[in-house]
Amino acid sequence: MPTHPKQPDRAASDPGARVPEGAGPAPRGDLPQPGPPRPEAANGEPGPDAAGPAPAEDEYTTAIQELEDRWRRALADLDNLRKRHARELERERAVERSRTAAAFLPVLDNLELALTHAGADPGAIVEGVRAVRDQAVNVLELLGYPRHAERGVAFDPARHEVVGVVQDPDAPPGTVVEVLRPGYGDGERQLRPAAVTVAKRE
Repeated sequence: MPTHPKQPDRAASDPGARVPEGAGPAPRGDLPQPGPPRPEAANGEPGPDAAGPAPAEDEYTTAIQELEDRWRRALADLDNLRKRHARELERERAVERSRTAAAFLPVLDNLELALTHAGADPGAIVEGVRAVRDQAVNVLELLGYPRHAERGVAFDPARHEVVGVVQDPDAPPGTVVEVLRPGYGDGERQLRPAAVTVAKRE
């Protein structure tokens, strides 16, 4: 069956050919054709079908929520730890108070015994009170507060409180002449310094 050669498009080959009014240029096969327009919202924003950074925002939101949860748990743990330490500290204080009070119970017993025999012998009463005083001093020493009432020692501002300066030819200058009130404890465990009079320096 004979074949006829394909005639070229007259409109494309003849530059003088007329194109109907209102018609645009003929589409070329080698150019991509425009697709349907992307849907947009009424305000010009991309519509719900437009691709957006939703996955990244979800990751950030999840990470922030996890950090907030960890922060709240850390605050709760810290508050529980503070309350537990406060309870333990109060318990230790109660134990120390009880131990100190129990150490002084024998001293009170001996004082009551001395008062019971107050009318028997005045001399015995004096000796009994002195013995009770020594017992109380011993209790304080066992608790870590030794007594300081030494005379003739050099003045120490960490252990002595000067309440007077006197002239004493028999005492070297700057030494303790008299102890008016004993001191108890040393350094950071000092209950109070000893109140003393000191020999005047020449």
